[in-house]
Amino acid sequence: MNAKQAIQAMLDTSDMIVGAYIGDLVDADLMVRAVPGMNHIAWQLGHLLAAERAFVEMVQPGSCPPLPTGFEEAHATSAAAVDDPAKFWTREQYQDIWQKQRVATRAVLEGQSETDLDRAESSFPNFAPNVGALLGMCGLHAMMHAGQFVAVRRTLNKPITI
Repeated sequence: MNAKQAIQAMLDTSDMIVGAYIGDLVDADLMVRAVPGMNHIAWQLGHLLAAERAFVEMVQPGSCPPLPTGFEEAHATSAAAVDDPAKFWTREQYQDIWQKQRVATRAVLEGQSETDLDRAESSFPNFAPNVGALLGMCGLHAMMHAGQFVAVRRTLNKPITI
């Protein structure tokens, strides 16, 4: 397995896990906070999507589909405490945006050579200093949040999916 295949595997695994964790949720479930101060899934999904788009755009500007109007603002850190469902999207909408973004992410990954993955830019965040690390974060970041999805599933008495 080479680096591109490893990153692809991370993307595939995060798609499978996030899909399994939200696939049987209704829109109201996305607004549940398992414990006070925990971000609800709606905010987290939007945060993940906005972050992935930003990461991929750092690698290849103009490669991603636009997010809906107001999406980034609704999922900014300053909006994490908002509990009004009208300020967020539906599960189906998040899944559609996720799928479109992942198509763009995979296309950018596919276009990179092994050497390209080592390219570092001063504009990249410290936690992902090169193209490979930045594209890898697209899968890893989702996994970081998936544990919070499980807590919501337990609160809602949803079945174990994985």
